Amino acid sequence: MRLGEVNSLTVLRFTSVGAYLGDDLDNDVLLPNKYITDDLQEGDLTDVFLYRDSEDRIVATTERPLIELNGFAFLKAKEVTFFGAFVDWGLEKDLLIPFKEQNLKLEEDRYYLTYLYLDESTDRLVGSTKVNKYIQECQEPFEVNDEVELLICENTDLGLKVIVNNRYSGLIFNNFISRPVKRGDYTKGYIQKVREDGKLDVTLEITGFTRITESAEKLLAILKKNNRLAINDKSDPELIRETVGMSKKTFKQAVGGLYKERLIELADGGINYIGPKD
Repeated sequence: MRLGEVNSLTVLRFTSVGAYLGDDLDNDVLLPNKYITDDLQEGDLTDVFLYRDSEDRIVATTERPLIELNGFAFLKAKEVTFFGAFVDWGLEKDLLIPFKEQNLKLEEDRYYLTYLYLDESTDRLVGSTKVNKYIQECQEPFEVNDEVELLICENTDLGLKVIVNNRYSGLIFNNFISRPVKRGDYTKGYIQKVREDGKLDVTLEITGFTRITESAEKLLAILKKNNRLAINDKSDPELIRETVGMSKKTFKQAVGGLYKERLIELADGGINYIGPKD
């Protein structure tokens, strides 16, 4: 049985206080009566979240928390005590963030970006606002426009900081913020680039670069051969068509894609190739 996660368990028996659920290793856990529906029967498989109750016993619930093990979420601080801060994570018992896991002392009624982990020394679920130490460097072989899950974090001068797939640090540049989002939102996003430092550039919408790959590759081949073209997005459409054999719209899309990939530079009314030589 996995604390902090949703487990699929089998109904073993019913008692006066609830139903006992079991796994394949003969472990069992109580699902209290208030979470039992009339159609639940012995032998049924049911999905439950496991955590420790106020008496430190492992207990099952059909409620879903705002955060799961090794995940991130913005949680509201409800109470600050001698032990630390207790935050609302959507379950009956609040989640403790000890003082040692706080960057700054938490204040009641404010929301904080929180990471949920299992303290192996106590076998308890604990929160932390020292989130940077839990962010991983991305080593996955993402491709452009691969779909990912984003948690919107905060605004910066460059754009929106996000957490990608509950693991990685990412950024949506200001010019790619295509719809309103706010801190704490979960939304789908798309990979634009994996940077050398293991962080990710992402977008909210699929970029057009994959749709114009053929035109971009054609333009790139011409630039590699000539190093420079004396046309740009303000050039006459007929001149563009004569020079590279594509419409002005397609040309502008191809230029935009190559520019984002840092393969070209725009200067002196034309385009210079700056990418690697063959």
